[in-house]
Amino acid sequence: MSVVVIGGNSRSVGKTSVVAGIIASLPEFTWTALKITQFGHGICSANGKPCSCDTSGDPCLTISKERDLSGDSDTSRFLAAGAVSSLWVRTRQGCLGEIMPEIRHRIAGSKNVIIESNSVIRWLAPDLYLTVLDTGVEDFKESAREFLGRADGILLHRADEQPRWKNVFMDALAGKTIFPINPPPYVTQEIVEWVREWLVHPTCTKGPDTWSDSKTTNK
Repeated sequence: MSVVVIGGNSRSVGKTSVVAGIIASLPEFTWTALKITQFGHGICSANGKPCSCDTSGDPCLTISKERDLSGDSDTSRFLAAGAVSSLWVRTRQGCLGEIMPEIRHRIAGSKNVIIESNSVIRWLAPDLYLTVLDTGVEDFKESAREFLGRADGILLHRADEQPRWKNVFMDALAGKTIFPINPPPYVTQEIVEWVREWLVHPTCTKGPDTWSDSKTTNK
């Protein structure tokens, strides 16, 4: 089983579109898809709005299996893209580590797994970690910043623009495989072939370019 994790610097940068695009473009990998949402203090990390992700009395965890291919939810999009199973994991802030055994149990036996999350990297070493960065979005999640150095590839919006991020040094991307994207689409054929090659021959994969500029963002 291979595990792919898709993260990003903020909400609404296209993480869900990337997950769905990879599932649709690589159906031969027979994907189980997960979306992990952490919540607390009445605010949802998925959209920053008052939270409706209550765990129905469980202090830490609810896992829902998506069954609707025609819905608007992210997990429905994964299923519609071709995932054989799509799960929504909702956990309170600070509880993700505690519920990782249950997540591992749920994905046991899957052929391949793709997860939308940054924080899961703290407890799971994926075979491939891609992060979606948008230079036009000032927000940069702490989880995305913490694990930026572990990313195998970067999908970069507006790659020719000066980033609006604060206190994020662009030399953190040195040596990373960079895929400039101009959505739609979020997942190009070049990205598809790179992901396929990485999963089939991980020690041989090289990207089309790397970031060698030592520019920094505004401090």
